[in-house]
Amino acid sequence: MHSPATPTTAADADDPLRRERDHLHSSRAALRTMREDAESLDISDVAGTWVTQQVLHDQIQRRIAALADLAHTPLFFGRLDFLHAVSGDESEGAGGERFYIGRRHVHDAVGDPMVIDWRAPVSQTFYRASRKDPMDIAKRRRFGYTGGELTAYEDENLSDPAEHQQASALLAAEIEKPRVGPMRDIVATIQPEQDEIVRADVSGTVCVQGAPGTGKTAVGLHRVAYLLYAHRERLAKAGTLVIGPNSSFLSYIEQVLPALGELEVAQATVQELVAHVEVRGTDSAEAARIKGDARLAEVLRRAVRDGITLPTEPLVVTRGSRRWRLPVYELTEIIEELAGREVRYGAAMESLPQRIAHAVLVKMEHAGEAPDDRVQDAVARAREVRALVKACWPPVDPAKLVLRLLSEPEFLARCAEGILDEQEQRAIARPKPARSVKTAPWTAADAVLVDEARDLVQRTPSLGHVVLDEAQDLSPMQYRAVGRRCTTGSATVLGDLAQGTTPWATASWPEALHHLGKAGAHVEELTTGFRVPEQVIAYASRLLPAIAPGLAPATSIRTGQDSLTIRHVGADELVAAVLTACREALAREGSTGLIVADARVPLFEAALAGAGLAFLTPGTETTAEARLTLVPASLAKGLEYDYVVLDEPAAVVAGEPDGRTGLRRLYVALTRAVSGLTVLHEQPLPAQLA
Repeated sequence: MHSPATPTTAADADDPLRRERDHLHSSRAALRTMREDAESLDISDVAGTWVTQQVLHDQIQRRIAALADLAHTPLFFGRLDFLHAVSGDESEGAGGERFYIGRRHVHDAVGDPMVIDWRAPVSQTFYRASRKDPMDIAKRRRFGYTGGELTAYEDENLSDPAEHQQASALLAAEIEKPRVGPMRDIVATIQPEQDEIVRADVSGTVCVQGAPGTGKTAVGLHRVAYLLYAHRERLAKAGTLVIGPNSSFLSYIEQVLPALGELEVAQATVQELVAHVEVRGTDSAEAARIKGDARLAEVLRRAVRDGITLPTEPLVVTRGSRRWRLPVYELTEIIEELAGREVRYGAAMESLPQRIAHAVLVKMEHAGEAPDDRVQDAVARAREVRALVKACWPPVDPAKLVLRLLSEPEFLARCAEGILDEQEQRAIARPKPARSVKTAPWTAADAVLVDEARDLVQRTPSLGHVVLDEAQDLSPMQYRAVGRRCTTGSATVLGDLAQGTTPWATASWPEALHHLGKAGAHVEELTTGFRVPEQVIAYASRLLPAIAPGLAPATSIRTGQDSLTIRHVGADELVAAVLTACREALAREGSTGLIVADARVPLFEAALAGAGLAFLTPGTETTAEARLTLVPASLAKGLEYDYVVLDEPAAVVAGEPDGRTGLRRLYVALTRAVSGLTVLHEQPLPAQLA
């Protein structure tokens, strides 16, 4: 690694670091010019209408926002020197030319590239080239920054097999930067196995099983950014969505895509996707498990179609001075044929009047008349036809249907016959029927059922691509809800079976992908950790045989010693010891997370306040002044802190409905630390950790 021992002056004409700094300054100036050019565009005489002018204006504003120069975000982080000409028209270069790789494309006044977008085809070699396969790269250079200023560089001569290969100090420094503030992008540190997932084809769904610290969340976000670059027109029309486990997690990751220039990607939790009713109640673990079972999809299908009845009298339509009669058997054939096609209930209800009207027109034609489409539409709107449709194929309100299903035992028994046994029916039935949809004590699982019913009535619009993070915690019915949002698109599924902490947690990825509607998806496994120190991940991995026997333990490239401290203290000393550990962590650079069992949160809110230690809640951005976050164990998933103080592991385990789920919750808590973990306990540790 090269860095200046003294400040560099203009006289250092042959100083490589000075030349790189000059290129950085020139690139920033070019980016400013690109932004100014966009800001100066005058579209007043270009657009033909107000609507098209507004569309163009919005596009220009998005372009201006995407060209923002973030002062503390390096404009480029690497350089490639090629041996020969790069093949293909997309190379943007020629033999012997060099490319600077950065977060976005920057060109000079004549259009020549000064920085190449990391997603461009030529940039792929920056992540995948090696001495075994140099991919025509003579030299790969990495840059080090301090506060946005270029301060160092590091070269790899890939074309020289005799040169001794050393671990990248700049790469390690970037990975080990303190975690203050929201999640950062990893565009400068993407590894070859991660890059393969990021650049996988848009038409296929990818499932990533990743141990803690392997970067699966970052890989999923960078995959969205790559797909928007490579297939922008296609995905801009269909839309993209990132789904996270909770709002705290989404707040933590929300700055990653904007830093990569992508401002239009929506974020939501599963609960926000299905927010058709106001959730005010809670289910027992057993009731939630049953409501989340995929069998409920068939129960709901039966319930939606329960109101379909066959006519008992012929239909007579008066048209002018004539009356046209459809016998019962013809009406029955029309309804049965429509019901047998398994089209959406609402779509079938809308087409039924036209089917009946067509049958009437056939009789008109046989009688010598020549009716046209206007006559058919008039017959379809006739009072007699509308009355028949309402009686035989009545409208369905999804929320009212689900409320009735859970409130009327007879209706539930009819729809669940042969699917749910009597005990399961009793478990999900409401003890007291609600008077209306608005006053019903809806639960989170109920909202998913309403979403399923809505889709049975009217098709849910599909997005172009969906990223589903922490997917191991979803129920089969939640998977179906997500799958409905990408029926014609693709998905990136991210998770870790060892971190499943819900009663319905995923048992295997093939099963989960089946419920998602993506059974043919490819499953990738990431086992190399870049975040959690080796001592910590090895300690936490002792739990794997009990919580996920089929998973291989993760390894870590971070082998720093003294990253794990386990201390037994007396019951009267535990709170004080936790506060002391927090102060020790805060004396170091970076963020600190105090993870405690949910039931002990009030205890530590009072203790921290009494000790004068200011603390944040999960989802609140840490700053240089506020670096301590009090984290309930149930909200720790997906978050990371430089230093973690874990209070009373036995209480974390006891806070879950069963031992296995409790150990999984503990596994999550143990693996949130980036630099150091301190475990304090008075009660005995679980046997696997003793």
